[in-house]
Amino acid sequence: MPPAHPFDDDKLREECGIFGVVGVTDAANFVTLGLHALQHRGQEAGGIVSYHPDHGFNSARRFGYVRDNFTSQKLMETLPGELGIGHVRYSTAGSKGQTQIRDVQPFFGEFSMGGAAIAHNGNITNADALRRELIERGSIFQSSSDSECIIHLMARSLQRNIPQRMEDALRRVEGAFSVVAMTRTKLIGVRDPLGVRPLVLGKLGDGWALSSETCALDIVGAEYVREIEPGEMVVITAEHGVDSIRPFRPKKSRFCIFEHVYFSRPDSIIGDRSVYETRRQIGVELAREMPVEADLVCPVPDSGTPAAIGYAFESGIPYGMGIIRNQYMGRTFIEPTEQIRNMGVRLKLNVNRALIKGKRVVLVDDSVVRGTTSRKIKEMILDAGAAEVHFRIASPPTAWPCFYGVDTPQREKLLAATMSEEEMRSHLGVDSLKFISLDGLYRAVGEASGRDAKSPQYCDACFSGEYPVEPSDMLEKGFQMKAAE
Repeated sequence: MPPAHPFDDDKLREECGIFGVVGVTDAANFVTLGLHALQHRGQEAGGIVSYHPDHGFNSARRFGYVRDNFTSQKLMETLPGELGIGHVRYSTAGSKGQTQIRDVQPFFGEFSMGGAAIAHNGNITNADALRRELIERGSIFQSSSDSECIIHLMARSLQRNIPQRMEDALRRVEGAFSVVAMTRTKLIGVRDPLGVRPLVLGKLGDGWALSSETCALDIVGAEYVREIEPGEMVVITAEHGVDSIRPFRPKKSRFCIFEHVYFSRPDSIIGDRSVYETRRQIGVELAREMPVEADLVCPVPDSGTPAAIGYAFESGIPYGMGIIRNQYMGRTFIEPTEQIRNMGVRLKLNVNRALIKGKRVVLVDDSVVRGTTSRKIKEMILDAGAAEVHFRIASPPTAWPCFYGVDTPQREKLLAATMSEEEMRSHLGVDSLKFISLDGLYRAVGEASGRDAKSPQYCDACFSGEYPVEPSDMLEKGFQMKAAE
């Protein structure tokens, strides 16, 4: 299992990526490729379930990277069939360090009308209450995952077929969910009524694919068809294609705006917009809102790169790769001594001294979470001889935890939750620190008039503290929501 690294530990992390195909020979091979493209959404573990009429359902779950686990011919031969789904994951904040193989999705259930497997991206905000209720009624849970609640709710449904049982189950669920599931003949995809987490549909020869992002459709050669709409369920068969169902009461979409900022790969498409171009436009807006006199604009690699390009273009300040990322910092790197471990960020990043020395440097990053990495990078830049260091952040201050499928620290560990912008600047020890405004971020993602305060177009709870779905389990545990203004 990949160890935590001090560079990556200071980033918000999407917890899951999901992928499924139907109607293609050796479906599990396509699922493997799709999961490899979605590895950025979850690097702790992965799993695949396939179905073959002669061999039934088969599954494989492994800790670590897709490339290290699902590339052996011997393993892939155990996953035959033309129908398969897969999942890559991080652990949730509450279970970090305690994940067991039984927590790795997809989950499988055997029902009276046949088996079904399910993989879930998101977070069920009433999972604790559902779990208590189900256990009191006799359900026996095999994992610590909130996603397993869906299987148990399906088992207790009185509906006649599996898609209907899934509808029944998901109506009981609160929070954010994008789901891919499979029966013996059907591939199923569902998004929650708010559409918080992504899910897209692709055409793959005579078959079909569902994916968290379009970049995974690209890797398998599938044609992007459209997004699964908020509150939509699609039931897909090789013979009859796509059947669309609307099991939920319609609601206004609240897609996660941080998908635009950081989670999605820059070569993906969201809402018919290039993620790369959106991030570049964030940099343009940031330069308009927060200009500074400087000699060089540098990205904090790799997530800050498109915004830094946009900032340099708009400001007229030259762009340069002042920080170089070591692309070969793999999970097998040995840290044998305390001295080596204390090098921290330097193992993954190195400063381009010849470019930095004597310059007033603008560092562009996607976010500031705990601030630990930002401080280390600032020290590296100053050690290399920079005259000034100015941070420009391509998102508003992250002051609130996410409860919809993102691994976020407790609120008191978020720098912006306990400090003003000036206090953060002093804490990081930089000459200036500025964040894009929430309105500026909305303009960058295509909302020309900015954020509608009365009815926000996206879920931006991590910035605003305004949660579109009440996090009922966390409120039971004492979480204090933002007071109504």
